[in-house]
Amino acid sequence: MKLEGFELRRVAMPLVSPFRTSFSTQTERDILLVRAVTDEGEGWGECVTLPDPLYSPEYADGAVDVMKRFFIPALAAAGVSDAPGVGHALYPYKGHRMAKAALEMAVLDAELRAEGRSFARELGSVHSSVPCGVSVGIMNSIPELLDAVGGYLDAGYVRIKLKIEPGWDIEAVRAVREKFGDDVLLQVDANTAYTLRDARHLARLDDFDLLLIEQPLEEEDILGHAELAKIVKTPICLDESITSAQTAAAAIRLGATQVINIKPGRVGGYLEARRIHDIAAANGIAVWCGGMLESGIGRAANVALASLPGFTLPGDVSASDRFYRTDITAPFVMKDGHLDVPAGPGLGVSPIQEVLDELTTSVEWVHI
Repeated sequence: MKLEGFELRRVAMPLVSPFRTSFSTQTERDILLVRAVTDEGEGWGECVTLPDPLYSPEYADGAVDVMKRFFIPALAAAGVSDAPGVGHALYPYKGHRMAKAALEMAVLDAELRAEGRSFARELGSVHSSVPCGVSVGIMNSIPELLDAVGGYLDAGYVRIKLKIEPGWDIEAVRAVREKFGDDVLLQVDANTAYTLRDARHLARLDDFDLLLIEQPLEEEDILGHAELAKIVKTPICLDESITSAQTAAAAIRLGATQVINIKPGRVGGYLEARRIHDIAAANGIAVWCGGMLESGIGRAANVALASLPGFTLPGDVSASDRFYRTDITAPFVMKDGHLDVPAGPGLGVSPIQEVLDELTTSVEWVHI
């Protein structure tokens, strides 16, 4: 397979409702799509950067810049012809894992489409469907939160994740538990909003039988998470702290995490995500697939990843209508709390051209 170039396309996708976390509120997703064009066809990737460097150091405009100035020329110089070659060619460049992941994803999709193999089969899927969890943002009031959670449970979601921050944690969780009972699979996500000084406060969450507390401390505070794990009974899950298989192995060895949220964009791609899955499985650590409000392109890849054997907890692989009234692919529709794993060549989905054109805000072509 010979790469001919990449199309960098920005699309603006309005959210069905504002999504608030401890670091930002989103009302629209500015998504960077990457289309790899080869002599045998094409493949699609999705870059999960946000507009501002708040969740991670990366941001959408920076991803476009680094792809155009450094990464795509590096792929051309190395004569890359497959997905593993992307990682090798870009290894000398520090950071920018989300940009690297998008390019790798597009090349992998093109490669698999040309060979008639699915993303799921390539990664090592063992399931034809995956359970759906939903992430519930910080609300303006407890009644609003309870209405939202009740709606998602009625829709069939099998796990609820509550975003938390100081001032919106204990009482919010208590209200959900009291309203919906102990049988609901419930977890919380702090997105680095606390410090180790809050350990005793966070230990109060032990009363609510949560699946996990996700990323309570700063991403670089691995030792702090290890100390926190000695104080709280609820399992600690790392998200932002896990940027590679190497950091995952270190966190496990230090006792800083009992669960890992694997986000392929955050770790540099789906091939690295699979390595983290394998390391976690070898150490008896549960993993689940996190989400970044992806379109149908990224959602298809995440569903494929979530069907690997080590993904024993429901992930943030919600239906398309959780975030978007109109997706750029055929919508992912939940059935009995699950999404089907695409089985077609590559991602198994493609953008709907008319919808894509309507939502597109800019397109650039970078020739190899």
